[in-house]
Amino acid sequence: MSENVFEVVDKSGRKIRLTKKQWSHTLRKHPSLSDYLEEIKETLQNPIAITYSDADKDVRFYYRYYKHLPSPHKYLLVIVKYLNGEGFIISTYFEKTIK
Repeated sequence: MSENVFEVVDKSGRKIRLTKKQWSHTLRKHPSLSDYLEEIKETLQNPIAITYSDADKDVRFYYRYYKHLPSPHKYLLVIVKYLNGEGFIISTYFEKTIK
């Protein structure tokens, strides 16, 4: 049985996975995300912006605009940590702006 909810290839060609453990953690903090799995995948595959973490050089912030997000949020943010060339989602939530 797979430990992953899904695995996709991001815009730069790297694999990113969402583990069941991390998805459970995310849903505990942000239960409204439960209906947004496809948007999370799409954000990784076709982001409108990717920014870098000041605190950790291996962390990237993927953003994508969705008009159907709960107001006042406009963006889905997916935070990815890269280790050994592969990424894993550490969190995801809704944001008002790209930071």
